[in-house]
Amino acid sequence: MYGVPNPLIPARGGLTAPELRATKGRRRLAMLTAYDYPTALALDGCELDLILVGDSLGEVELGFTTTREVNLAMICHHVRAVRNGVTRTHLVGDLPADTYRTPAEAVETARAIIAAGADSVKLEGALVPQVEAIIADGIPVMGHVGLLPQTHTERRRRGKTQEEADQILADARALDAAGCYAVVIEAVDPEVAARVTAAVSAPTIGIAAGIGTDGQVLVSTDLIGQLPEPPRFVTPKANVFQTVIDAGRAFAREVRDPAEVAA
Repeated sequence: MYGVPNPLIPARGGLTAPELRATKGRRRLAMLTAYDYPTALALDGCELDLILVGDSLGEVELGFTTTREVNLAMICHHVRAVRNGVTRTHLVGDLPADTYRTPAEAVETARAIIAAGADSVKLEGALVPQVEAIIADGIPVMGHVGLLPQTHTERRRRGKTQEEADQILADARALDAAGCYAVVIEAVDPEVAARVTAAVSAPTIGIAAGIGTDGQVLVSTDLIGQLPEPPRFVTPKANVFQTVIDAGRAFAREVRDPAEVAA
């Protein structure tokens, strides 16, 4: 139905999807985003488990107001750039909004992202038929529950009500049963995130979901302070925004008065 299945696609560097799934209960996973070659080159030497080319690039790299404005061509463009810098880390590519509405469409989108250089793909929500179709095509899938940036109408922590908590748990279990090698839990009440983590066989990777998950992911732009106002849940490890300002000002002064700078 979806064409001739491809063989299981191995990671070009780092752990394969089955190896990542097998880390459950053994060690925690570290994942950061990357969108360009220089950042990818640097992060590939940081002993990370995964690097994600996320649709967050729309907000932190392209200046869009939501991730929903990111299309498949943009994701593939950035996956290619990151692939050029990554040889030792498993590379994940996001399926952008409105590119996996049906199982057949999901397979075609996933194939394009793999062709651009990703080792696996990630999608949002408990879309079991899409997940199963992609996996049947030989492409590993990472799931994503909790806050879903592509479809949310309100940016807030999920799982505060029993109904929401039960739904998040059910979604994670469905993705786990469908064969996802890992599941991202975003902006979920920490107690709920810990309960979900204990209930699924796949490792969970949290963001703004407490420390009770099997790993953590952050947007590298936030981690290194590349924008002036990072999210409240992030403590930047650097201030690249100010460093660029300082370097730019120094250059401008040198151009306008090289004699003064030399003195």
